[in-house]
Amino acid sequence: MEDEELSKQVLEERANTLLALHVPGDPVILPTVWDAWSAKLAADAGFAALTVGSHPVADSVGKPDGEGMSFDDLIDRVGQITGAVDVPVSVDIESGYGELPRRIIEGLLAAGAVGLNIEDTVHKEDKRLRAPEEHAALVGELRKAADAAGVHVVLNARTDLFLRNDGEDADRVERAVARLKLAADAGADSLYPVGRHDADTLKRLASALPLPINAIAIPEQDDPASFGPLGVGRISFGPFLQRALAARAEEILARWN
Repeated sequence: MEDEELSKQVLEERANTLLALHVPGDPVILPTVWDAWSAKLAADAGFAALTVGSHPVADSVGKPDGEGMSFDDLIDRVGQITGAVDVPVSVDIESGYGELPRRIIEGLLAAGAVGLNIEDTVHKEDKRLRAPEEHAALVGELRKAADAAGVHVVLNARTDLFLRNDGEDADRVERAVARLKLAADAGADSLYPVGRHDADTLKRLASALPLPINAIAIPEQDDPASFGPLGVGRISFGPFLQRALAARAEEILARWN
């Protein structure tokens, strides 16, 4: 029992640390990792927290992105990652793998993770887009499950409107803002209008949304200092760090082939 309480205390501390790092204008940079090796590489480089990306994790085990892995397989990998580092770890759980919110939260906490990213594309249902209220309700259930577990799991609510080019261009920002505001009201801690946005769009999103927003960056190309002035509160790399390392590895290997 003492070990369990100590473990819960560590999880609470890491969750609180992760939440406090989300500061609009001074964004936390969460390198996107996929295994214990990449996680240790990023933590040893001095980053205060990490996120586990669904796409690079799936690639690392030869599975397709879009919930090609099982939730149990993901949790096994997350446990390997958290066992290798001493910093808070968030996890991209895609659209939830069809699992109940309670099982998602309990599985993540048991694996040592203290944050999650939840998107509104339902991969197991022909990749349909959840209605705004439906996605917010899921965020709310995840928050309730985390509250019941006694750890403030940091919820990053994502919308895929931009990735999918959903609807008309003219009002996509407004629709994304409306959708993400519902998620914020339901208990999200940060909001992720995923996509590669120009500076004006990022600034507009950050100004219109009530919580820190997550921006995606290409690590070998983007200027780290460019996001703060736009109001961004969180930066992650999606699949792009893994792709950058793969490109460099291909160059090295080509010398020997």
